[in-house]
Amino acid sequence: MSGVLEEEAEMSLRELQARVDGWISQYEEGYFPPLASLARLVEEVGELSRALSHHDGFKAPKPGEALGEIGEELGDIVFVVVCLANQFGLDLQSVMQGVLKKIVERDSERWTKKEVLEGPV
Repeated sequence: MSGVLEEEAEMSLRELQARVDGWISQYEEGYFPPLASLARLVEEVGELSRALSHHDGFKAPKPGEALGEIGEELGDIVFVVVCLANQFGLDLQSVMQGVLKKIVERDSERWTKKEVLEGPV
């Protein structure tokens, strides 16, 4: 199992869930309890918030503090969400298909659609 998370490849959500589970399953401790995972998720969302504040100039970093990587923070959030899904036996691929369907149906008339330009752009 060594290196299971280091490999770079395009993957589906199912493949991502399997890779995360393979990595975590090699350790006796396994997954954190769900409420501990939720606390970790909230912590990661806070780190994303701080990175966004620094990036957009709303709050300057403290002297010596790193700017924060938005992509890394989003990745940390996805990792914790995948862990929670795995703990509850949820297939995120199916879950997200349902969520996208719901949003498209519910919000199809909610926003102002862009005008389609005709001819060469």
